[in-house]
Amino acid sequence: MTPGPKNLITDVPGLKVGNAQDDALKSGTTVLTADHPFTASVHVMGGAPGTRETDLLAADKSVDRVDAIALSGGSAFGLDACSGVSDALRTEGRGFVAGSAIVPIVPGAILFDLLNGGDKDWVENPYRALGKAAYLNASPQFELGTAGAGTGALAAMHKGGLGSASLVLEDGTTVGALVAANPLGSVSTPGDRHFWAAPFEIGSEFGGHGPDPASGLGRIHTSRKAEAMKPAQPDRTNTTIAIVATDAALTKPQCQRMAVAAHDGIARAIVPAHTPGDGDLVFGLSTAAREVEVEAMAMIGHAASICLARAIARAVYLASPSAGDLLPCWSAVHDLS
Repeated sequence: MTPGPKNLITDVPGLKVGNAQDDALKSGTTVLTADHPFTASVHVMGGAPGTRETDLLAADKSVDRVDAIALSGGSAFGLDACSGVSDALRTEGRGFVAGSAIVPIVPGAILFDLLNGGDKDWVENPYRALGKAAYLNASPQFELGTAGAGTGALAAMHKGGLGSASLVLEDGTTVGALVAANPLGSVSTPGDRHFWAAPFEIGSEFGGHGPDPASGLGRIHTSRKAEAMKPAQPDRTNTTIAIVATDAALTKPQCQRMAVAAHDGIARAIVPAHTPGDGDLVFGLSTAAREVEVEAMAMIGHAASICLARAIARAVYLASPSAGDLLPCWSAVHDLS
């Protein structure tokens, strides 16, 4: 397995991703869409998810194609980003057709970034406009780090961000991941230099520093984020939200199984993960461009987990500094000694 040419989820042919952010707000939205509606499902393992239209993605529900997926900052306010995406899709005549009505299907998930130092004194919810702008910006190339839904994200020790990665399997199937990483846990081991996801790094995509040689690392947990947000409760201000995608022709239940497997990537890249205060959620989608054998599912799920672990590390590695930041970027504080 090797990364695709862009090392982005858009290495899956037909997928596009767009970002929109407000630097003063310190928040934003990321939208994934495709040339045609796609099959999708979801799996939630965090204790505090914020979602829209995810019930439709269950295997027994009637809708089997969606038009876009939105990831957004803004906590519950950010769910309105899906409405902006729906507005844009409807203008293009895209959506579920019911007689003369056209209803775009746009599932979404949000992360909490309301206490990150940005100016949240708005009167009108800004996320509908951000969602529409992100959709209109969608293309095969997009920014990572402090961009889109990752603009205001914070991990335990550093700024979080938006990350992506891909793999092409031996049979030619492409798998990719997109993530907005805003976890309670840390993406780096104690001392800042090494990433938990280092064993899965390919080349030097997030610095090439390798695994931490120390032992007993999981017993140590400190958090600059918790200190910066006092007196707010740090276990209620988090979430890692992600999408994994493939061009393999998967059913809705198979997309859900891919999403389940991909959650291993969160556990490999963030310590601790899947806490009661994280809304950890993974969408799984298929563009159905390639027929594959049932036996291929094991490797597709495994590849999705590796892509997601790498994408989380890349999100933090590529974060850039902004005025009023509560936390430093990894690039500013990691120990090079």
